Amino acid sequence: MNKILIFLFLGIPLLLINCKNSRNPQEDIKHVAVYYEESRFGGWPANHGIWTWEDEILVGFVEAPHKDRRGHKYDNSRARDKYARSKDGGLTWSIEDAFAHGQTGWRYNNRLDKDKKEEPKELKEPIDFTHPDLALTFLRQTNDIGPSHFYYSYNRGKSWNGPFILPNMDTEGIATRTDYIIEGKHELTAFFTVAKSNGQEGRVLCARTSDGGRSWERVAWVGPEPEDFEIMPSSVRLSASKILTVIRKRTGDGQDKLISYVTNDNGKSWKQLDDPVTNTGDGGSPPALVKLENGNLALAYAVRKSEENESSRMCIKLSSDEGTTWSDEIVLREDGATGDAGYPRMVQRQDGKLVLVYYWNNALQNEEAPYRYIAATIFDPEEIKQ
Repeated sequence: MNKILIFLFLGIPLLLINCKNSRNPQEDIKHVAVYYEESRFGGWPANHGIWTWEDEILVGFVEAPHKDRRGHKYDNSRARDKYARSKDGGLTWSIEDAFAHGQTGWRYNNRLDKDKKEEPKELKEPIDFTHPDLALTFLRQTNDIGPSHFYYSYNRGKSWNGPFILPNMDTEGIATRTDYIIEGKHELTAFFTVAKSNGQEGRVLCARTSDGGRSWERVAWVGPEPEDFEIMPSSVRLSASKILTVIRKRTGDGQDKLISYVTNDNGKSWKQLDDPVTNTGDGGSPPALVKLENGNLALAYAVRKSEENESSRMCIKLSSDEGTTWSDEIVLREDGATGDAGYPRMVQRQDGKLVLVYYWNNALQNEEAPYRYIAATIFDPEEIKQ
């Protein structure tokens, strides 16, 4: 039986659940509320980014008034970008406004008034990607052709520089989220979600800058153009020449899953591996991929409910062979009342535990409040192995 404890921290519910069931016998999995507010909607950490410095964690999300309608239950005309910050490894969080900290560009879920929004501009000075307090985020205006822009911060997201223009690189348009690998002071490899030849989302492009973000070059497409879409990659470097990326995919017949590609020549060519996850439910889930301190990989994702009597669940798989094979699915929680959930981001703490951030439904029972909120799950990947 699951043991559920509810506390209040500065008026925000702090939910700790010690999970024990046949698929997950461990009892040290903690679920906490990152952002919860009555009559408000919180969503989509995967559309932003997550960064960590020792015990400090910063993660982005969207906040808006709750609105009872079909699909995502929020008032998108009043949506705003927010950040949650933890200084104790994810146990407690404070909320910050992205606009107040310098993110002044308009986008679909950050609908600023005309007199407040700022048009993206050209980056003049190179970004130092090795700065110890760097945060870098790529944001899109629309899901298909974008355009996209980016910001950077040298003080852990307390203030942001930008917005800066992200060029389309001779594509139909870039509608990307944040996925990058720092290679040097002014060199960075990024994985962008790009419109297909028909102008619809999307496929993945590997790109690189060697001058601190002032210019970008196309390295290669990751895989052939799909029939439906391949979007929202999560990537890790495995060696000086080897990179693994896991991608959210929808097939032509509507099947949602996660696929993966590997390069052994630093992004010039890509080989598809066996699918890490063959079913991510109704609507699908982006991946959250982390290379652990011991060299193994952890892959987190949501499986969204597809039947009325089902629940959504947050899951993880582990790999000890650089993503060639994956463990069985390990369920972290399975109390999601709707399919409007997931979109994870994940980091590893200094003590080895993982902090997984995503959006969830507040209803542990169907009759409880319907508000989506931002949640975090904290666990030790070594202790949850089955």
